[in-house]
Amino acid sequence: MDTKALLKKVRKIEIKTRRLSNHIFGGEYHSTFKGRGMTFSEVRPYQFGDDVRAIDWNVTARYNEPFVKVFEEERELTLMLLVDVSRSSMYGSHEQFKKDYLTEISATLAFSALQNNDKVGVILFTDQIELFIPPKKGKSHILRIIRELIEFTPKSNKTNISEALKFMANVQKKRAIAFMLSDFMDEGYATNLKIASKKHDLTGIRIYDKHEEQLPNLGLVPMVDQETGNYRLVHTGSRKLQREHQKHTKERLQYFDESFRKSGAGALSCRTDESYVKKLLAYFKNRG
Repeated sequence: MDTKALLKKVRKIEIKTRRLSNHIFGGEYHSTFKGRGMTFSEVRPYQFGDDVRAIDWNVTARYNEPFVKVFEEERELTLMLLVDVSRSSMYGSHEQFKKDYLTEISATLAFSALQNNDKVGVILFTDQIELFIPPKKGKSHILRIIRELIEFTPKSNKTNISEALKFMANVQKKRAIAFMLSDFMDEGYATNLKIASKKHDLTGIRIYDKHEEQLPNLGLVPMVDQETGNYRLVHTGSRKLQREHQKHTKERLQYFDESFRKSGAGALSCRTDESYVKKLLAYFKNRG
């Protein structure tokens, strides 16, 4: 993609996702993800209705009139985006690839964090760590993240969820808000997920295409496994194949749901032909 086309695409995503974060998600993000606690701000004279438990007795005794302590929420947080850039993210049977869909969600979350003056960091992963962008504030930083999500070319095609979780544990020592965006075409990550969710406020967003759940009957079709590169002719009308596909899909979804539920992490699934706005809003409201 040439520079002009890239900038045009970045700008298009910025306009759409920034509008969403400003008018829809900003307040929900703020109320859902609290700061690390309350910090002392100042003392002021007592006013009718103030909580008597907030009275500063030392200052009250000194001035012979009641004063109360004022506390403010310590807002500064770090948002970490763990984004799957493996080959399967390039699949799409509707208007856009899974990669485009997860890029929009990532940008919306990043601009929501920016609105709250939080830092944003990114880990792009396959079955290895492809790129790490350390947490930082600012609009230019968010635009760089969007550019990388659009044009980054990974070295590997495969997926390893555990590797991304272990890497985050090593580089992000303080508690963070973490969103992992992937189709979760992997298994064996439950243990590392449990460890990560104890330290961080972690949410998994599973992004999938409708034809990954229900294989369409298109007759004899040449197919390539996006992650292994294996090629073969497939009779999509075969009842046996349909049953096996549905069974495999159901097992993978069940593993995702159970792993996140047992770890205490949040989870939601978004289909590429549906609006992620409603899904995210419902998730934030349920948590708030």
